[in-house]
Amino acid sequence: MSLSTQAARAFKGTHTAGRSPEELRELVSHVGAELELAPAENIIEWAVATFGERFCVTSSMGDAVLAHLAAKVAPGVDVVFLDTGYHFAETIGTRDAVEATLPVNLITISPVQSVAEQDAAHGKDLYKTDPDLCCKLRKVQPLAESLAGYDAWATGLRRAETHNRVIAPVVGWDARKQKVKVSPIARWSDEQVERYVVDNGVLVNPLVYDNYPSIGCWPCTRRVAPGDDPRSGRWAGTNKTECGIH
Repeated sequence: MSLSTQAARAFKGTHTAGRSPEELRELVSHVGAELELAPAENIIEWAVATFGERFCVTSSMGDAVLAHLAAKVAPGVDVVFLDTGYHFAETIGTRDAVEATLPVNLITISPVQSVAEQDAAHGKDLYKTDPDLCCKLRKVQPLAESLAGYDAWATGLRRAETHNRVIAPVVGWDARKQKVKVSPIARWSDEQVERYVVDNGVLVNPLVYDNYPSIGCWPCTRRVAPGDDPRSGRWAGTNKTECGIH
């Protein structure tokens, strides 16, 4: 299913009303500590049992580990993919393969403006002239809008990926989005991810095997030399380290 952010809001609006931000914040005030050492499947089970259809999984399609985990626990779970208009063909192919092979409801979200419309409004190649604004328009705002109908969402965020993510809780409160953020594999090491992929035959974006350990939009992603920081290929040559989603 492919939706604009507005259509996604309408689609989710057909679901039952969710809890208030105050109720959600209180709900998770102690859960993070209780689930800190729980297996990823148990964390997803808690989220599904707690939020039902107002819970989704987001995936950038670097691999299908989180989608695979969620599909085992809750077949038919919503998996939200943000198509920025700048993805590698391999990333779109991974998304299509996930939709075809896993029992999930794949929802593709697109920014309000196409790349051409953004170029007309802000100048060509905004990712060069103002990468923060480009990320805001093509990632941050569309994701926030697509999550409007959910109380909680799961990410593939892992503490091992970057120092900025060391303290990411497995279940926490996102004050900016006013929603519960679930990171079932936050504690997983690179080796654990690789083992899960092999043991379960999980789909992996082929770019990972071409020295792209962290995959974003093609204009802002470079190959990484063996031994270098896996995220050093993102926004290489700039001080930017995150798109703003996390």
